Amino acid sequence: LDGKYTPVLTMLEEKMMAASDAMEYEQAIEYRELLNSVKQVAQKQKITSQSMEDRDVIAMARDEADAVVQVFFVRDGKMIGREHFRVSASTADNNYQIIGSFVKQFYAGTPFIPREIWVQENFPEMDLIAEWLTKRRGQAVKFLVPKKGQKERLVELAEKNAKLVLDQDKDKIKREELRTIGAMNQVGEWLGLGKVRRMEAYDISNISGFESVGSMVVFEDGRPKRNDYRKFKIRTVQGPNDYASMREVPTRRFTHGLEELSQLKEQGAPDGRFGSFTRFPDLILMDGGRGQVNIALKVLDELRLNIPVCGMVKDDNHRTRGLYYNNVEIPIDRHSEGFKLVTRIQDEAHRFAIESQESAKQSAGPFYPG
Repeated sequence: LDGKYTPVLTMLEEKMMAASDAMEYEQAIEYRELLNSVKQVAQKQKITSQSMEDRDVIAMARDEADAVVQVFFVRDGKMIGREHFRVSASTADNNYQIIGSFVKQFYAGTPFIPREIWVQENFPEMDLIAEWLTKRRGQAVKFLVPKKGQKERLVELAEKNAKLVLDQDKDKIKREELRTIGAMNQVGEWLGLGKVRRMEAYDISNISGFESVGSMVVFEDGRPKRNDYRKFKIRTVQGPNDYASMREVPTRRFTHGLEELSQLKEQGAPDGRFGSFTRFPDLILMDGGRGQVNIALKVLDELRLNIPVCGMVKDDNHRTRGLYYNNVEIPIDRHSEGFKLVTRIQDEAHRFAIESQESAKQSAGPFYPG
């Protein structure tokens, strides 16, 4: 609406009255609600001022590393919009450095330059930048640092909005960390393992009439690392036999990893953790309970590897129920981030196994040949 509400208000009022005269009362109520809604928006955006100048209002909030700059756009005395910008604050000692740098970059790229620009504090080169903007606009442009009244309150409002965005970003990052790294650590605590960074989960898919396919999915710091996913066509098992198939998958995975590590050591590499196979997990998750866990443990014992193995147990409705570890099923809080992570991993392993089966049917897909 660009701050111009009168034509819209007039139109809605006319339609409301016409609907009422025609006894179309439901429609008249709809127009009345729209009318009130537009009035509310107009009231919120109205700025009491003796002048009707176009102006921008700029303020910022910051923490140690980041800053948010908020810009209010005022046209004909009404605030018609606002926008916030995230900038780095790590190299700035003072707020005025951030404001000054932002002003130069922002008005170098915007086509419209208002007559007034309100900022929360003076910054270096303010007069010089005002001269530059005056030349670009073709009319005088000036900066103001309001100290009282309505003008100061509007700058303070822009600063509060900037702080709100900054706090929301922090909360979002914190929630994401709880959902990922925090969830990994929670699973590690349940099992008495401490910090866990990398998990690998295995699943088997078999459809009658087609060869079985094993899948390996990888999560690092609580996020899927899809470049390290692998599919295995089952070679040593005929027909659907999940236990035998499940033995083949970790056997091939870790045998190949050990071979690669040996080759790297022969080449003098100081650390062989370069690929998806040479980097071993902190925890192995098997799709199932006691049987699947014991199979993986036997494989690791034969290969002389010491990696914790945990089973992801489902209930009768095929929903994740708990974890099987050290011959004990561990009940876990279904509302916890750790439980949600285990569910995501189990679902992802199953999804990838099904996808692998479909690829096998079509004789396509990046299957591990070793």
